[in-house]
Amino acid sequence: MALVVAQEVPTSSSMAVPHGPAGVGEARRRMRDQLRRGGVAESVIDDAVLILSELLSNACKHGRPLGGMPAGDGDVRAAWRVDACGRLVVEVTDGGGPTRPAPATPSVTAHGGRGLNIITALCDDWGVRDDIHGEVTVWVVVHGDVHDPDAGRVGHRRDDFATRIAAPAVAALPELDFADAFDDLV
Repeated sequence: MALVVAQEVPTSSSMAVPHGPAGVGEARRRMRDQLRRGGVAESVIDDAVLILSELLSNACKHGRPLGGMPAGDGDVRAAWRVDACGRLVVEVTDGGGPTRPAPATPSVTAHGGRGLNIITALCDDWGVRDDIHGEVTVWVVVHGDVHDPDAGRVGHRRDDFATRIAAPAVAALPELDFADAFDDLV
């Protein structure tokens, strides 16, 4: 059964996405529809769609459009595929930018800077590839094996995002004994 499901997943899909927020929703819908029709598990699809959103947002914020167009004009390229090993791979290519994609360490109050950290928590692997024309592609292996019988089983769900990245409960950290601090206030 799993092999049949994997064969239904499109081998690849690529689309131009406007450089800016306008095309992100359409790219998300198209990816979700294609992966659903291919029998990919909803939890894997959810991760892939969130990853695609983060990659497109980063490309539009930090990268230039393809083809040397001015910022806000032109396109970036979104692509996803199931490779020969059965891995779901997502890629976003832009025209390059002033910095290399790298996870940030934002302050608690920062309004951004967490995208690549979110991607790292959700994926099996990711990296950056520079192309000869100055283009930069960020690639992500979302799930290591869509051939895995559990990956396509209805009702099966990988641990959800919150479970995978949650910090330990404060009570589980013995070095943080807040009770003593409050005793002095009484």
